[in-house]
Amino acid sequence: MNKTIQLVNEWGNFESAYPDANIDDFCRHYLATHQQQKNAGPLTGGVIPPTSEGLLLKMIGRIHKLNMSYANNAIQSTGIKQVEEFGILLTVQQGGNPKKSEVIYANLFELSSGTDMLNRLIKRGLIKEYDDKDDKRSKRIELTAAGAKAIELCTARMRKVAGMMTIDLSEDDKQLCIQLLKNIEVKYSTLWQQHKDKSFDEVYEGMISAK
Repeated sequence: MNKTIQLVNEWGNFESAYPDANIDDFCRHYLATHQQQKNAGPLTGGVIPPTSEGLLLKMIGRIHKLNMSYANNAIQSTGIKQVEEFGILLTVQQGGNPKKSEVIYANLFELSSGTDMLNRLIKRGLIKEYDDKDDKRSKRIELTAAGAKAIELCTARMRKVAGMMTIDLSEDDKQLCIQLLKNIEVKYSTLWQQHKDKSFDEVYEGMISAK
């Protein structure tokens, strides 16, 4: 096949799968999928799933667990006791004075467990709450000075963890991973609240038929 035609076909396939991607993303994708890389060890620990999607999600899950383990160790003495608290505080910081429910759902918590975590942060003086002047049924929260300081300390430690975990990836590799996975994260972050009161079969049938 003519090389130009082959390249155009590759681009067409990529554009269909990732309509929001650009040429830089395509180049990273093409190199990653055509470059033969040496495998330094087992593909992943434990049982290997029989499908590519199962293997992918297992690897993501194991990486997440390892990252959480290192991160929770790294943030000791910062005033933040677990990584989830860091996510909560960052959401409050970025939102200015968001509603409690907004912070909880943005971090993919159930209302009860998210409320418990916010209450613990309030008791430790990292955030404070007050009535929403426009909606008396709601509470708004904001950072305290102690909370802002804890974020500053924790951010420096989390950056070290992230750098350590991805030290073997080039910047192009990182950007390619982001490009390939971001739509999944955005899609299900939007849908999970609609799905949580449904059976899995209902969710599955709805997602498959929508595709």
